Amino acid sequence: MRIPLLPPGHSKPVGKYSPGIALTGPAEQLVFVSGQVATDDAGRLLHPDDPAGQAEVVFDRIEAVLGQAGLGLADLVSLTIYLIDLPANFAAVSAVRNRRLSQPGPSSAFVGVAGLVEAGCLVEISGIAAGQP
Repeated sequence: MRIPLLPPGHSKPVGKYSPGIALTGPAEQLVFVSGQVATDDAGRLLHPDDPAGQAEVVFDRIEAVLGQAGLGLADLVSLTIYLIDLPANFAAVSAVRNRRLSQPGPSSAFVGVAGLVEAGCLVEISGIAAGQP
């Protein structure tokens, strides 16, 4: 079964996408989390010029999407982290990731990008989680 996820406090998607999709089977479910950025429920950017502050908000948003499916950050199996100015922002965002996630951590990739969907966003993170339905 395919279930769209839109937790309370998330801004309404612009366009045809969901913050997350849960695929639930009899023994396991997979949750695909769309790229999350550091905005509030009205779409306003939080923590401008602060990559660590933005990363905290992004992990909160990912946790909310996963929570709606009954999962948590410990259930992540893969993360893709997109950063503006990778050399300057890697250490701050990596520190947040390392503090928020438990061992064993998910597979992870950092990707340097020229821009993100929202002006002023320094970090965007998407992920996949797996757990019991």
